[in-house]
Amino acid sequence: MTFKKSDHAAVPFWRDERYLQIIVQVIVVAAVAVAGYWLVRNLLTGLEDLGIPLSFRFLGIEAQFDIGETLIDYSRTSTYARALLVGILNTIKVSFLGIIFATIFGVIVGIARLSKNWLVSTIAAIYVEALRNIPLLVLLVFLSITVFQKLPLVKNALTLWGWAFLTNRGIYIVWPQPAGGWDVYKWFLLGSFIIGLIVAIVKYREGQRTGRMPLYWLWGFVVFTGLAAVAWLILQLVAEPPLYLDFPSLQGRNFKGGKSLTPEFMALFTGLVIYTSAFIAEVVRAGIQAVSKGQREAATALGLTGFQTMRLVIFPQAMRVIIPPLTSQYLNLTKNSSLAIAVGYPDLFAVGSTIINQAGRSVEIILIMMGVYLTFSLLTSLFMNWYNKHTRLVER
Repeated sequence: MTFKKSDHAAVPFWRDERYLQIIVQVIVVAAVAVAGYWLVRNLLTGLEDLGIPLSFRFLGIEAQFDIGETLIDYSRTSTYARALLVGILNTIKVSFLGIIFATIFGVIVGIARLSKNWLVSTIAAIYVEALRNIPLLVLLVFLSITVFQKLPLVKNALTLWGWAFLTNRGIYIVWPQPAGGWDVYKWFLLGSFIIGLIVAIVKYREGQRTGRMPLYWLWGFVVFTGLAAVAWLILQLVAEPPLYLDFPSLQGRNFKGGKSLTPEFMALFTGLVIYTSAFIAEVVRAGIQAVSKGQREAATALGLTGFQTMRLVIFPQAMRVIIPPLTSQYLNLTKNSSLAIAVGYPDLFAVGSTIINQAGRSVEIILIMMGVYLTFSLLTSLFMNWYNKHTRLVER
């Protein structure tokens, strides 16, 4: 058989799929770059025409406004940059605490939904379905107006055995304060934490080696707590106590001492926790149900109790399904904290909005807020992806 020369001719590059893929990608990237350049240049030109060119020098100007709740020192003479830092720290505070408590409540409710007890499973189902179908903004306003602002006046405060007081000005709780022995005790705490961490790691590796995973985190916590308690007793007997409990007390028209939680913070924190926990509960329920029934039957045949089956067999396998959607819920909670402005809590978005009204630098502030929330989200995703990598099933 003979072949013509044309049969072996190379395919023209405009018909070669390999070249076409590269050409299309180059065209798309170029189009996106041109569009981005045009948008940025249009923005900068528009700002210059208005006499307010893009600049972040205004961050050094005095803020001249108060912030009701701060984690660091702040006054009206502080700069806009420090005001933004206050907002960022407030956002971190409510997001971090919200993620912890939403996870705890979500896991409890998710497991309760699978309970064989009809009452428990029904209450959990009502909790989930009700909260998932209420807009978060509506829930926050409801909690603020009808719950925390309707607590008794200071003089008629509800008390929990003198350890906490509930008023419409906030919740006041007993809080530990450093005493004379604190400078020494904090080093004992650090050493106790390191030893507890080592014990937890040893127990974890022991479980990997034997195939019977212990409660390694509980072991670490018990060791840490025990050593910290021993150090406390020693300092209490031979030196000054490291801490003392500061109880809130009514002095004049308000409470002094202890730790105060503002109604704005409590409304936002409570709303984020119960709202997000409803979604986490569904994630947990789906993850547990994704584990085959044979796993539970095998654990029962081995004589494991219900708690042991859940802890050692079901939940470790369910985590591989739970973690990816759980990450999305953590990101949603962090971003939903920007609704704090609806209840008056001074988070990043609320403080940024005040600066926009005063300084007129809307573009710069929006860019800062977008960058901060993006950083929070990327760090959360990075940690959760790392954790997911260490829990997923590795196939051979």
